[in-house]
Amino acid sequence: MEKLSGLGHLFMTIFLHTFSSFMVIPAITDVTMAAICPGQEECSLAIYLSGFQHAIIGVGTLVMMPLVGNLSDKYGRKALLTVPLTFTIIPLVILAYSRTRNYYYAYYVLKILTAMFCEGSVQCLALAYVADNVSVEGRASAFGILSGIGSCAFVCGTLSARFLSTASTFQVATAVAIVAAVYMRVFLRDSIVADDLSAPLMSERTGKVHDVCSDGKSVKKDLEVFKTMPSLEDMICLLKTSVTFSQAAVVMFFNNLADVGLHASLLYYLKARFHFNKDQFADLMVISGIASTISQLFLMPMLAPILGEEMLLSIGLFFNCVHMLLFGIAWSSWVSYAAAMFSILFIFSQPCVTLLLTFVLLCCFQGKAQGCISGIGSFANVVSPLAFSPLTALFLSEKAPFNFPGFSLMCCGFVSMVAFIQSIMIRAAPPISNHKSNTCNYVDA
Repeated sequence: MEKLSGLGHLFMTIFLHTFSSFMVIPAITDVTMAAICPGQEECSLAIYLSGFQHAIIGVGTLVMMPLVGNLSDKYGRKALLTVPLTFTIIPLVILAYSRTRNYYYAYYVLKILTAMFCEGSVQCLALAYVADNVSVEGRASAFGILSGIGSCAFVCGTLSARFLSTASTFQVATAVAIVAAVYMRVFLRDSIVADDLSAPLMSERTGKVHDVCSDGKSVKKDLEVFKTMPSLEDMICLLKTSVTFSQAAVVMFFNNLADVGLHASLLYYLKARFHFNKDQFADLMVISGIASTISQLFLMPMLAPILGEEMLLSIGLFFNCVHMLLFGIAWSSWVSYAAAMFSILFIFSQPCVTLLLTFVLLCCFQGKAQGCISGIGSFANVVSPLAFSPLTALFLSEKAPFNFPGFSLMCCGFVSMVAFIQSIMIRAAPPISNHKSNTCNYVDA
């Protein structure tokens, strides 16, 4: 019962945090354009600034995500969750106060600095917390519910933005972010802290290897497998311990490469191509969010035991590719709304990747695993804006080599296809011996 109560408080924390984070997204494009290029529908500077922001944040998360995962294994998920939930409030306060040019640039700088630690860390730690408290058999449903909670918060946040003024949107988002941080500190019970570990890193999917976290007993340390600050050698070693883990890392990289490219460019593309504003952005996101919520709360828990995580992953990536291609060739605004409906299927990809990882790692190492895989995804976050933002700015400008405004989105679709092809090759993780799991022995002097 304590574990179920802890998951309930975690889900509420994730709901409030996601609500505040996504509530401002429909408005931020209009705020950026009004501050940098007032009165214009297309602004290359805004696209470049957005791409630069995503790239710098990606560099920060590339370093921080593995560190966050490792520290959470040592000091607990709750202690590490406190930092991003608190830092997230700071940029929101600025735009809640004013959205003039100077305040926007102050927000822009602080957003980069805080997001270097916060971006993705809440989700990473939440996944590790769920893996700590849920058995292997129940993780498919638990991960689906966690993703569904996030999608539900996404819908509620964007729907609220649809009916609020821009100023009120940022004020409400700030208040909700504060509530999320306070709620987590007061109600969330920490999962088991794995300070001293000598257990094997890899776990059999069949569950024959004893899970050292399940009985709540600490284990005396013989060898410290990872340093607190993971090195490149540590990450490479972790990737080599399992074929499934390394294949999932490749899928994560190319999927993030495509997704970040799409998200960094899509709203500016829709504004320039179909003159979308805050309300239409919110409508589009609400459609996508409702479809995602239904999928993750109802479809994924039903389909995962029948089709398996590998098949669901491939289905999600295939329709992710299709929806990107549809955005790229959109000839009318209604096509964008139709493409958003595909989220009912492409939303499978993210939880299925993380679910596959939990099958091959013991729960006390979930922080390291999620941190490592998030770090790999963050590397894609660095590369993607540098490639796709200039491409988007070029094809939305009058200097485009040929008339194809959605060319950059089409390229994102092709990159997503690479992730889909790799996902087809993933098979269920075979049993891994204790001997193999202890091949990477790094000991601090």
